Amino acid sequence: MAHRFKVHYTPSQVRQLLPRVREWLDEMQALAAGLVEMDKRIAALLGEGRDVGGPDVSQRIRSITKLNGLLAEFAQREIQIKDLQRGLLDFPALINGQEAFLCWEKSDPDLGHWHSLETGFSGRQPLFE
Repeated sequence: MAHRFKVHYTPSQVRQLLPRVREWLDEMQALAAGLVEMDKRIAALLGEGRDVGGPDVSQRIRSITKLNGLLAEFAQREIQIKDLQRGLLDFPALINGQEAFLCWEKSDPDLGHWHSLETGFSGRQPLFE
């Protein structure tokens, strides 16, 4: 049987990754919030007809580059970001021989749920190990 994902995490592997994943999410959320503020500032300057460049644009490019690097960390591990603001992630796994996702949200103290590839968050089930 061909699998959709090359990487399949066990609950213990996810738990080992969670401290680093929390750091990445914190950084990504801060960068995303900063980009929103920068975009507002740049839009206001453009609205006034100013030539925008220099430090504002350079900082925006640095932030986007850093955010892209963090996104690549998740992509290369096949960890799916479902909602950056909530910190909702899916880790590919094998549950009862079937591909599924171990589902974790940043507000969760520990990994405790999974769902099938089709059901998503609404189909979360408790993880029994």
